[in-house]
Amino acid sequence: MIIKLADHDACILIAGFREVEVKDVKQFFQAVNEKTGDACTQFFDASLVAGWEHLYFAFLNALNAFKSKLTISSSLAMETLLYASAQRQIKDAVNLIGIKPNTQKVAVLVCAKTSEQAKRVLKIVSGLLDGKPDDTVVKLTDDKRTGLIELFNISTLEIEAKTERKGFEKQALFDLITEHMALLVTKR
Repeated sequence: MIIKLADHDACILIAGFREVEVKDVKQFFQAVNEKTGDACTQFFDASLVAGWEHLYFAFLNALNAFKSKLTISSSLAMETLLYASAQRQIKDAVNLIGIKPNTQKVAVLVCAKTSEQAKRVLKIVSGLLDGKPDDTVVKLTDDKRTGLIELFNISTLEIEAKTERKGFEKQALFDLITEHMALLVTKR
């Protein structure tokens, strides 16, 4: 999925991969940084991603944090990871939703000046991940529910209060995750 951000003269691309093998995460990130140039690239454990919208809103929150000079980190990629996890500590965000050697499903967010540049970066990343492209790993599924509730510390009461009617539990969960991400800026 590619989204043009007219207000920021940029494009973001969100994609998923399965059967990923990143044995040395530090070496992987060094290779990504060397080969992707000035594009902002971040990776997430897809089992804790509540749909492409989750990453999109995390990125928008990160952009707004930079615009208002209320950042926690010095990079847009790391700020996006912080918002995606609703954590103030980089170490906590990485441990919770970042990729690790045993991560097999990965969500990738690329921000570039053009959609063509974003696609080129994704092609590079795809080769480095050595996984199979599969955007379905990014979708919010019932299998992700427990992990997301734990990650964002969402109570049953919150979900019940947010759920308007039967069958809308996923939307309620997504809405609560979005609220928790937006509240990160107030945690000082």
